[in-house]
Amino acid sequence: MGVLENIEPGELYDANYDPDLLRVRKETKIKLHEYNNTSPAEEDKRNQIIKELLGSCTDNFIIEPPFYCDYGSNIHIGENFYANHNLIILDGAKVHIGDNVFLAPNVGIYTAGHPIDVERRLQGLEYAMPVTIGDNVWIGGGVTVIPGVTIGKNTVIAAGSVVIRDIPEGVVAAGNPCKVIRKVTEKDSLTKNYKK
Repeated sequence: MGVLENIEPGELYDANYDPDLLRVRKETKIKLHEYNNTSPAEEDKRNQIIKELLGSCTDNFIIEPPFYCDYGSNIHIGENFYANHNLIILDGAKVHIGDNVFLAPNVGIYTAGHPIDVERRLQGLEYAMPVTIGDNVWIGGGVTVIPGVTIGKNTVIAAGSVVIRDIPEGVVAAGNPCKVIRKVTEKDSLTKNYKK
C-alpha cells in the first residue's frame, strides 16, 4: 500500500479528506468486517484474512474478534502473538510487536494524533508516530498506548494504564500516566496455585 509511504512520522497529513487514504481505509474495513463476522469454526479463513491484511506476521498468532485497525499494512507482529477481544490499532505509522506478546481485552494502540490547535484539527490534519512493543510483553486489559511509545522486552503493563512515554525492559508498569512500579524479579516466577 504505497499511499502510506507518503506519511512521514510526526508530520501533519490529511487523514480525513485524502481520497487515497479514504479508499485504503475502506478496503481495510471491508476485510475487517469479513474477519469479525466469521464463525469460530472458520479458523483457516480468519488466519488468511489477517495474513493478507497485516504488513507481516508468522503462522503462529491468535487475534480474537472483533479486531479493528486503520490500514493493517503498517502492523507487524512476531511469533506466538495473542490478542484478546476488541483490539484497536490505529496504524498511520508502523506498529512493530515482538515475539510472545500477549494483549488482554480492550487494548488500544494508537499511532495517530491530532493538532491541539482547532484550526488545523478542523482541516482534518493528523500526525502519526510509530509504536514498538518488545518481545515477551504482557499488556493488561483496557491499556492505551499513545503515538511514539516504545515498550521494552519482558515488561508487564498493568490493566487500565495509559502509556504516554517509553517504558524500559524487564519492569512492571502501571497507572495513568503509566510509570515503572518495579523490576521483574525471579520471585515473580513463583506463582501461587500453579500445578504441573
